[in-house]
Amino acid sequence: MPKLSPDSPHVHADCEISDTEFGAFNEVGKGTRLRNVIFGDYSYCDRYSDISNTVIGKFSNIASFTRIGPTDHPMHLASQHHFLYRTSYYWHDDADWKAFFDHRTSRITHIGHDTWIGAQALVMPEVRVGTGAVVAAGAVVTKDVDPYTIVGGVPAKPIKRRFDKHVADQLQALAWWDWDRGALRKALPDMRALPAEAFVEKYQN
Repeated sequence: MPKLSPDSPHVHADCEISDTEFGAFNEVGKGTRLRNVIFGDYSYCDRYSDISNTVIGKFSNIASFTRIGPTDHPMHLASQHHFLYRTSYYWHDDADWKAFFDHRTSRITHIGHDTWIGAQALVMPEVRVGTGAVVAAGAVVTKDVDPYTIVGGVPAKPIKRRFDKHVADQLQALAWWDWDRGALRKALPDMRALPAEAFVEKYQN
């Protein structure tokens, strides 16, 4: 496991990264492709993730072979093939369709703080995965996911809440993901030892 840095992400081999902003202590797994992505502090993605047009909160855990914010095709037109918008690939004297690419880029997916996106999950464009939520391995997420909710299946549906609404609301109000490193380090023993209910009770004042 590499030692992570506040200054630059640890990027493993064979990655393709464009138009992406990183925070502190990020890691990008081998073979990952990132396009138009914002990474919050401490978030990482594992091997062969494919993430486009996405804002990722802090402390997000993204497993291997996930796809988030996949780009789409113009299904409402006579053809949905690349030649419509990657036109320069096929006619070297013509330009690509800028308006189509601008529309794709505008369809932002949001992944909340302290989320867990399971292996081989797919999260569609413009979906919001709430803070503390869990997306089960292999799930296809087509609708927003409430905070601290576990979803799974194709299409993904709620399985259960991680905590009751009161505790989930307290955690969001506490917003420990915004604490500075000193406060996080000091609270680390309690975060390891205390259930969430006891942790928020101790730190909410």
